[in-house]
Amino acid sequence: MTRPREKQAGEGPGVPEALPRALQRLEAGVGAAEIDALWVFPPLVKGRREWGLVAAGCFAEGGLRRLVTVSYHAERSGTNLAFEAALREEGLAPPDRLPRVMQGVVRRSSIDLGEPRLVEVGGRDERFAALLAEFDSSLLEPAEP
Repeated sequence: MTRPREKQAGEGPGVPEALPRALQRLEAGVGAAEIDALWVFPPLVKGRREWGLVAAGCFAEGGLRRLVTVSYHAERSGTNLAFEAALREEGLAPPDRLPRVMQGVVRRSSIDLGEPRLVEVGGRDERFAALLAEFDSSLLEPAEP
């Protein structure tokens, strides 16, 4: 499992709702039961703005993993929250290659934000729910009626 990210001094408050809502978008887009593993990359935080990336290795035919990413941008202005997330299917790979792909993302980045956090979901809804439960419920997108 992972834990909510820790802010470093001087980054600013960021947007606490951003990561949990990005995770919710991922769950809505692919379903927790399809997710084998997640890589949660440390966000870029500037004041009350935040940019981030979550990558998921999802089960696919033939033992492969479908790589799906959610990139997000969020900004808090007063009481207003702007949140945009893009879900993209990036391709297929053997499961043992995905950790190396994630390391390559870190190496090629021009900004040193640190290593992604690996969350083993294994297709189990309760593991994904436990990840979301690490965040205060007020940070989650309200459920639609």
